[in-house]
Amino acid sequence: MRVGMAGSFAAVAGVLTWNLAGRVKGIEPQVEAVTSRDWDVVCLQELTPTTLGRWTEALSGAGLHVAVSALEPGASGSRRLAVAIAAREPLAVVEVPGLPWPERHLAVRTAVDGLDAEVHTLHAPLSGKPDRVKVRTLETLFEFLTADGAPRILTGDLNTPSYESREGQVQTFARTRSGKIRPDYGERHDAAELLLIQDLPRLGWSDAFRALHGYQARDRSYMFANRKFGWRLDHILASPPFEPLECAYLHDLRQTGMSDHSAMWAELRAMS
Repeated sequence: MRVGMAGSFAAVAGVLTWNLAGRVKGIEPQVEAVTSRDWDVVCLQELTPTTLGRWTEALSGAGLHVAVSALEPGASGSRRLAVAIAAREPLAVVEVPGLPWPERHLAVRTAVDGLDAEVHTLHAPLSGKPDRVKVRTLETLFEFLTADGAPRILTGDLNTPSYESREGQVQTFARTRSGKIRPDYGERHDAAELLLIQDLPRLGWSDAFRALHGYQARDRSYMFANRKFGWRLDHILASPPFEPLECAYLHDLRQTGMSDHSAMWAELRAMS
């Protein structure tokens, strides 16, 4: 038994995901924000060669088992950003072949609410990166996630969508604000950005936030510095038999300057 975010006792799993924005000087407030709560699974994006050691130490010190994606020696720019997964139960890394930027993804097998499951976290490349790296990443991961019916949870900064209407229409960065396909991106890019956030739910997965709040909720997990415009880029999705019971963004972590992304949490229950 553990105490959920709402304060009631429940046999559920608490999952947190957060893009740390590569922060180095502000790492200690981030560490305190993450380790001050009793999470079962923690997924982090934008760890750097400088911060990897501190995060591993902090998460291990909080009683979690930790895995971190591998950075290529001498990696620079966008290729020097790793991801990590920490879990209350022992974990084993799961290989997902074919990812063009493998350091941006990590998968582990661990027990979540007593069920043996895979947990994936992804920091998708930006749309403008060369060699269709974003498209190839989303296509490869979708193929892996849907290859069988294994229980899986996907978290992370998926860098999509650009817009969700109150009627449930989802628009990607491959389209202009008027809805036209951008010629430099094309239909393949448009389809790829929908694979995880639209096609997985059509296959029975739960988008934890939308499943609980519908499309009337207008939360943005990434905001520009003027805080007048942003996108809901950070997500938690779960395959059957997981059911989301609670889900919300921790906007205070962004609003106080700890990151340019809000953290996101969900309480998941494995249905029998």
